[in-house]
Amino acid sequence: MLYIMRHGRTDWNERNKLQGRTDIPLNAAGRKMAEEAAAVYKNVPLDVCYCSPLARARQTAEIFLKNRNIPIITDDRLVEMSFGKYEGVKSSFSTDANKLKSSDSQVNILFEAPEKYQAPDDGETFEELFKRTGNFLDEVVRQKLDEGKDVLIVGHGAMNSSIVCRIKNIGLDRFWSAGIENCKLMKLM
Repeated sequence: MLYIMRHGRTDWNERNKLQGRTDIPLNAAGRKMAEEAAAVYKNVPLDVCYCSPLARARQTAEIFLKNRNIPIITDDRLVEMSFGKYEGVKSSFSTDANKLKSSDSQVNILFEAPEKYQAPDDGETFEELFKRTGNFLDEVVRQKLDEGKDVLIVGHGAMNSSIVCRIKNIGLDRFWSAGIENCKLMKLM
């Protein structure tokens, strides 16, 4: 089986700020969420956990698997999507996003119409995101599943959504439809 989980809450989640690759740790609420998830999902069989190298994902995996003998392996292909200059900006029609130049209104388009999103020069496109997470699925996860292993991926909102979209054959226009909540385990296959 393949399972996926989004990291616990951070201060930037609380403030609705785009985190992207900015390395923000879990806050107290996020650590508590991971502890509660560990109790709720303690009987879900897992053989290996792959996670993003960013602190919020690693901390979530470590807390979630604390009392289990399951290896946690970080992989750079599981890092969150880079939002470049938009990282740290409040998203979804916030005052911060509306203060951006009109050419930078992509912050809201990212969530409202992802198929129309144009990444900033210092950011990552959806095509690049899908390519790296797809490579990870093909090169790492497929082999483990073929061996009969139960795999957990701990990551981020956009990164996880790209995996869900690929596995469930969901188009980019419905990219956010999976609605991956913090510290909720989703069974994918």
